[in-house]
Amino acid sequence: MPTSTELSILGPAFLAGLLVLATHVPLGRMVLDRGIVFIDLAIAQVAGLGVVVADSLGWEPDGLSVQASAVTAALLAAAFLIWTERRLAHMQEAVIGVVFVVAASAEIILFSFNPHGAEHLKDLLVGQIIWVTPTQLMAAALVSAAVLAVAARCDLGKRRALFYALFAVSITASVQLVGVFLVFASLIVPALAAQGTRRPALAGYGVGVAGYGLGLLVSTALDLPTGAAIVCALAVTGIATGVVRQATKRKDK
Repeated sequence: MPTSTELSILGPAFLAGLLVLATHVPLGRMVLDRGIVFIDLAIAQVAGLGVVVADSLGWEPDGLSVQASAVTAALLAAAFLIWTERRLAHMQEAVIGVVFVVAASAEIILFSFNPHGAEHLKDLLVGQIIWVTPTQLMAAALVSAAVLAVAARCDLGKRRALFYALFAVSITASVQLVGVFLVFASLIVPALAAQGTRRPALAGYGVGVAGYGLGLLVSTALDLPTGAAIVCALAVTGIATGVVRQATKRKDK
């Protein structure tokens, strides 16, 4: 069993996961419906590039200027992808892939001028969810509430620009909490596991919550990198959900 000290660390980390899942489960389902699976990786990487640029300029890591840089970068990427979706729809996935790899390469170039660049790059990819602060949680909660409120009032399936804008803002907030890899896993794994279920939203949230909880517990028990452990736990939970669903279908027949 985790000690009281470990629980005091795991609690905020688990809450961060719940805040990420709050927006990423419904957004992930929309991404699958649109057939643009890797858009989250691309925009998350571009948002990360905004953070790296701000860091290379010497801006305060937790200041509003860094947040503005990340959001601006993500919104510019979203605007570009809207433009390409309208004019290059047949090759949209390829364009998204190029955006991702260019942003990642630019980050590596910028980090090469930083003696701690390798460590910063690792943090950007796998995140530091275990060390989230109350300030970060409050900011993420406000962003999640705003995104969900707008999504509830508007039909994002018909409002492409609004979908991309909300997606960019949500991804920007999440990537600084949990890292690029966990952002992708939180969007795609629950949505994928919930495909074909009677209540996809409930199933998606269930997979996500179970994955985060299991990953945090395993990482603590075995002293594993937390972000990477949660990604693997989400995958295991998603696969297990799919196996159980298929077994249930065969039994019903």
